[in-house]
Amino acid sequence: MFAVVVTLSLKPGTEETFLGLMHSNARASLTTEEGCHQFDVATDPARPDEVFLYELYSDLAAFQAHLETPHFAKFDTATADLIANKDVRTYSQVHQ
Repeated sequence: MFAVVVTLSLKPGTEETFLGLMHSNARASLTTEEGCHQFDVATDPARPDEVFLYELYSDLAAFQAHLETPHFAKFDTATADLIANKDVRTYSQVHQ
């Protein structure tokens, strides 16, 4: 398995719009991508401008395929102006 964790800092006041787009992207990933096994979107009311993602793919190739999907491209374009900062980290070994 291949894990991707993303911490996003949103521009103030964009949380509702961003989360609507994010949930659509996550659902599309889980339902249309064979290699996507988990896609969690986490928030905390104490930090309304922060979103944490945990994504689990079969392997690096499945994650790279995710980045090439039409639904991800649409999401990426639609949210570009909503994000102040993005930290993406990947883990090539997931121990269960």
